[in-house]
Amino acid sequence: MKKLLFNYVIPYLLFGVVYLWCMTLRSKNLNEEEENHFKNLTGPYILTLWHGRIFYLFYYLRRHPDYFLLISPSEDGDLLARLARLMGYSVIRGSTYKKAVSAARSLIKVLRRNQRIIIIADGSRGPRCVAQPGSVQLAGITGAPIFPMTFGTKNKVVLNSWDKFVIPLPFTRCTLNFSSPISLPPKSSEQIIEEKRLELENALNRINKASDEG
Repeated sequence: MKKLLFNYVIPYLLFGVVYLWCMTLRSKNLNEEEENHFKNLTGPYILTLWHGRIFYLFYYLRRHPDYFLLISPSEDGDLLARLARLMGYSVIRGSTYKKAVSAARSLIKVLRRNQRIIIIADGSRGPRCVAQPGSVQLAGITGAPIFPMTFGTKNKVVLNSWDKFVIPLPFTRCTLNFSSPISLPPKSSEQIIEEKRLELENALNRINKASDEG
């Protein structure tokens, strides 16, 4: 019975709650030009965001088809993976701590098929708002550009979790923000990868701040 609830009942209930909750929200885009940039690309790209900013973006991006979402193979990840599939995403399971190699291979194959992926920049465990090198390494291998994105809102609940998870209150406005793409040359050195990782981290923190103030 517990397995039935976790696998089928809870994901559908959560899907309904999140969907109806987000339908009450309004959105404003601080950088529509960059959003149109990646939406109009015919080739592969990587979208990245902080773990604490998943809530509204999870709903917002469902309107763009064919995204592959990297989700941790943990128990919490199981629930998120089921919810993601209900939202219309394709899911690849893996993280820095588990199934890292197989997940990386799957993501590379997806990008080389000219498809798109979404990666949580600070991973499933953090540290919070510290970019892990995974998305930058993938960009270096495949040539796919990275687009940082976020949302902010003034009327919100911030959970007391490691990621300070942000839940916008119903009927409030969410401020979307996107940053310029980050690209890497082929066969980038470890130094370049670290420089681009830091560039990604700074870009995400910058647009986060602007969205929260917007």
